Amino acid sequence: MPPSSPKSLRIAVLADSDTRWKWGALTAHRIAPGPSMEAAPRGGAQVGLTLDGFLLRGRATPTPRQLDEVGVRADSLREVTAVEFLRAMADTSYDIVVLALVGGGVQAMLHGLARVWDGLGKEKGSGSERRPVVVTGYVGVVYEKLADGLLLRHGADLVLANSRQDAERFRAVYEGVGADASAVTEVALPFLGGTPYEGEHTPYTVAFAVQPSVPDNRRDRTYLLERLVRHARLHPEREVLLKLRSRPGEHTTHIEELPYQKLIQRLDPPDNFRLVYGNMGEVLDHTDLLVTISSTAALESLHRRIPTVVLTDLGVRETLGNHHFVGSGCLASWDQLDAGHRPVPDEEWVARQGVVADGTYAHAFDAARERIAKLLASPELPPLTPYYTPVTAPGYLPGILARHHLGPDGTPLPGAPAADKDPGPVRQIVRRAARGAYRHGVQRVAPVIRRMGEL
Repeated sequence: MPPSSPKSLRIAVLADSDTRWKWGALTAHRIAPGPSMEAAPRGGAQVGLTLDGFLLRGRATPTPRQLDEVGVRADSLREVTAVEFLRAMADTSYDIVVLALVGGGVQAMLHGLARVWDGLGKEKGSGSERRPVVVTGYVGVVYEKLADGLLLRHGADLVLANSRQDAERFRAVYEGVGADASAVTEVALPFLGGTPYEGEHTPYTVAFAVQPSVPDNRRDRTYLLERLVRHARLHPEREVLLKLRSRPGEHTTHIEELPYQKLIQRLDPPDNFRLVYGNMGEVLDHTDLLVTISSTAALESLHRRIPTVVLTDLGVRETLGNHHFVGSGCLASWDQLDAGHRPVPDEEWVARQGVVADGTYAHAFDAARERIAKLLASPELPPLTPYYTPVTAPGYLPGILARHHLGPDGTPLPGAPAADKDPGPVRQIVRRAARGAYRHGVQRVAPVIRRMGEL
């Protein structure tokens, strides 16, 4: 069967958290060959594009509330195990598959898909005669585990880099180990957009964008909240927002053991201080100063030219990720902000980070679309060939595959769990209870055991 035309593409997105679903679904729309999309699609699918979403079952599987907050609609959306996803890929014809997963998940799926698509259409007599184009990448700023994460993503047809700087670093890593670097394709973050900042709102609004895992201890988190509350008291004419990623009991990409909304209860914040959830873009619509430790929200803010601060109060450290912003012109402390400091970003730094604040964002995905169009037009695609194999990484790869119930050759292990196509109410209740128990253990039990161990 010939490849689908760009007017009738079918794309599958596999994601393991709410943030990766957002990245994967929006990326699918951005990279689909055809007219470029200047704004993130919300509330409906792109014309001529069928988007099927698959949520990988695990500790961070997004809740319905989180999916609604992301606001990206799919033609179908269901929760699956890794094995169930591979079966779906064997039974259904797609043009593009987007893997929006952690590095180990991407590597496992690459090996599993390579096995599924080996001799595709010749033996089973179903689906397409050619495999789909496989795309992967990163949700945001890449500030840790660069080599590890990249090599786990090697083997996809396109490894998307969100900036010129990332593209250069990615190619250097692949070439440095003797791996093919041609898959690296420069794009930008798919969720940039919104109205450019045109001046102060009434009231002037300061938004602090939190991160689930940074910082990772009570003392530093409490310090940040105390400074945010102090700023609200020093500037009663301002509205001060604590922008939260998830509600207690929910998980995003990272585990959050100390939710900010619980810590803030002890600080008695003033009336001009409030907690907000929702889509980051909607919060930025009314923001005059975005403050964070190292969140990708800073790049969204810089894209709109909103004054943006990356805090130095806890130091500029790799473990915090704010070292990524060295040279940005955005580094500052709460003392400076309390005194009225307004950061001015370095234009050259911003240009290298894929922020495309110069208005060229509509063309940021042109190279990816052109590359995918060529791959779709080719009569056949070569087999997926990840860098890691039982020969190159015999002590590493089998463990990664086993975590997703796959053997060293990418085939499902005996007894591997598979999702029910229509789980009954009892099974759904058990799953929710098990997930709730896990999250309770992470947020309540684990911190207590850790504190006991420090006595």
